[in-house]
Amino acid sequence: MPCTSRRDFLRLSALAGGALATGASDLAASPGRAGSVAADSPSGVALSDSPMKILVLGGTGFIGPHEIRYALARGHEVTMFNRGRSNPELFPNVERLIGDRDAQLEALEGRQWDAVIDNSGFYPRHARLSAELLEPNVGQYLFVSSISAYDGETLQPGQHPDEAPYATMADPTDESEGPYGPSYGPRKALAEQEVSNVFGPERTTLVRPGLITGPGDPTDRIRHWFARAERGGEILVPGPLDALVQYIDARDLSGWMIRLLEDRTPGNFNGVGPRDDMTTAELVYGSAAAVSSSRTFTWVDWDFLAENEFLAGYTPIVPPGAESFMTIYNQNSVESGLTYRSWAETVRDMYVEYVTIANGGYTEGFGWRAGLSPEDSARAL
Repeated sequence: MPCTSRRDFLRLSALAGGALATGASDLAASPGRAGSVAADSPSGVALSDSPMKILVLGGTGFIGPHEIRYALARGHEVTMFNRGRSNPELFPNVERLIGDRDAQLEALEGRQWDAVIDNSGFYPRHARLSAELLEPNVGQYLFVSSISAYDGETLQPGQHPDEAPYATMADPTDESEGPYGPSYGPRKALAEQEVSNVFGPERTTLVRPGLITGPGDPTDRIRHWFARAERGGEILVPGPLDALVQYIDARDLSGWMIRLLEDRTPGNFNGVGPRDDMTTAELVYGSAAAVSSSRTFTWVDWDFLAENEFLAGYTPIVPPGAESFMTIYNQNSVESGLTYRSWAETVRDMYVEYVTIANGGYTEGFGWRAGLSPEDSARAL
C-alpha cells in the first residue's frame, strides 16, 4: 500500500510500530544482559542422539561461530580449518587446523569426519580441491552458497531451488575478483556444481542463504535504525515501505544446517526468512521500537535520492531491482526442519549487543555505516 502523505505514513507508523514494539520496548532497561548474546552457547538445546565429528571450513566469520556453538551444544565434536588470521581467540577448546583453500590442504589429509560445512568456498577451484581431498573420508558435504547463485532477471517468485535458473559468468576460471566481487553469485553457482560432481546428489547438501542478520551481523543494516532512532526527530527511510523482505536470523540458519547434517539430508535448499511475512516498514518500525525516543518517519522515493546523489555508500534494506530475491521459495527448507524466531527476539538480542559495543566506545561510527548520515538525511528532507 503506497504512502501518499505524511499523515498516511504516521497512521501506518503508529499501527505497525505499536504492534512490533511488544517484546522489544523493554530493551533499554536491560543493560545487564549486554555481552551475553554473542558469547554464550545456545540455551535449551538438547544433546543429539548420535554425536558426530564435524569439520568446519572457515568458522570465524558471521555464521561460522553460530554453527559451532550450536554443534557443540548438541554434543558434536568440531574441527575448524582456516588460515588462523581472523578471530584466533574463538573457541580455544575446539581443534583448529591451519591451512589455506588455495594450496595448503595438507592438514586435512588422512583425517575422517562424518560431515563438513563449507563456509568459505568462494571460488569453484577451491571447492573442487577440498571436495576431492575430503570425499573418501567424509560422509556428507554441506556447501553454504547464496541466493546470488540464481539469475535474478529470470528468477520467478517462489520458484523451487531445483528449477531456479543459475547465474552465469563469461569465464568460469576467472579468479581476478575478490570474494565478494560482481561475479560472487556465478562463482557460488559453479562451486555448488563442483561439490555435487564430487560427492554426488545423495551426499551433497546445498544451502543458499539470503539476507542474514542477528547477533554478530557485521553490517549496519539493522543497527542503523537503532542509532538513528536514538537521535530522534524526523527519520528519512529510502525506498517503498511495502516491499517484502526475507531476513533470517543467523542462529536459525546455523542450527538448521547442523540438523540437516545430523539427518544426512541431501538436496537444494534456500536459507531464507519467511515468505510474505514482513515488509520493509515492519522491519524498520520493529527495529526502531527497541529505542525509546520521540521520532517520526518519512519514506522517500529511490529515484529522487539517486537523482540527487544521496545514495553513495548507502546499504539498502532491499536493493532496487532485487525484489525477486525477497520472494524466495522456502517450503522444502521448513519441511526439513527450518524454524524461525520472532523478529522481536532478533531485534532484542541485536540491541543488547549494540548497546554493549556502542557504550564501549571502541567502534567509531558504529550503527551508521549502512544508512544515510544525519546531514544527508536533513538535506534530502
